[in-house]
Amino acid sequence: MRLLAIGDIHGCLVALDTLLAAIGPTADDWLVTLGDYVDRGPDSCGVMERLVELASSGRLIAVRGNHEEMMLDARREPMLYAQWLQYGGQNTLDSYAEHGYDGTLAGVPAAHWNFLENQCVDWFEAPKHFFVHANIDPKRELTNQPISVLRWQKFGDPPPHRSGKTMICGHTYQENGWPRNLGHAVCIDTFVYGDGWLTGLDVATGQFWQANQQGQSRTGSLADHLEKPLSQKPR
Repeated sequence: MRLLAIGDIHGCLVALDTLLAAIGPTADDWLVTLGDYVDRGPDSCGVMERLVELASSGRLIAVRGNHEEMMLDARREPMLYAQWLQYGGQNTLDSYAEHGYDGTLAGVPAAHWNFLENQCVDWFEAPKHFFVHANIDPKRELTNQPISVLRWQKFGDPPPHRSGKTMICGHTYQENGWPRNLGHAVCIDTFVYGDGWLTGLDVATGQFWQANQQGQSRTGSLADHLEKPLSQKPR
C-alpha cells in the first residue's frame, strides 16, 4: 500500500491523467489530493469528473483548497461571484460550457457540488505525515487550525509542527517546477497551470512523479531537493 499525495491541479486534466498513468495507483493505494482542483487551467470540469470518479473507489482523500472555497462562496454570496471570476473562475465556467453544460454556476452538476461541499476535508492526518492545502500554525493541534491558515497562508519557512509529523502541502507554487523539501515540510505545488508540472509524491519513499499539459512525465526523489530552512542557514 502506498500513500500518494498530488499537488494543485488547477483544471489541468491532461497533466492529471498523464500523472496517474505514470504512478499507476492500485486498489490498495491511497490518494490524497491537496486542493485547488478548479480555476486557472483549461478543463476544471474534466478534473472534477475525474476526481468524482476516483472518490467513488473510496481510496481518495480530497483536501479543500482556497479555490474551492472561492467557488463555493461565489455560489452562496453573489457579491463574491465577480471576485471569483477574476481568480480563475471564468476559466472554470468556460470549461463547463465546453462539456455541454450551460456555463453558469447553476449548471455545475450536483455530483460536483456534493464533492466540493461534502467529500472534501480541511486536512488529513496519517501516522507520520499530515496533509493540508496551504499551511498550519505550528503551535496548534490540527483540530484547532484557523481555516485562513489552512487555505491561504503562504509556505514561507515554516517551523516543524508540534506533532513532529511531516507536513505535505501545496498552494505556494514553485516556479522552478520542483518540490520544495525542508524535511519537516514539503510543498508540492509545482505550477502546472503556468507551464510547470503536476507532482505526485509517495510520502513514505520520497519518490515523486511529475507530468505536464504537453503529456510529458519525469520522476525524481525528494532526497535530491532537501534544503535547510532559512532559520538554519548561515547569515
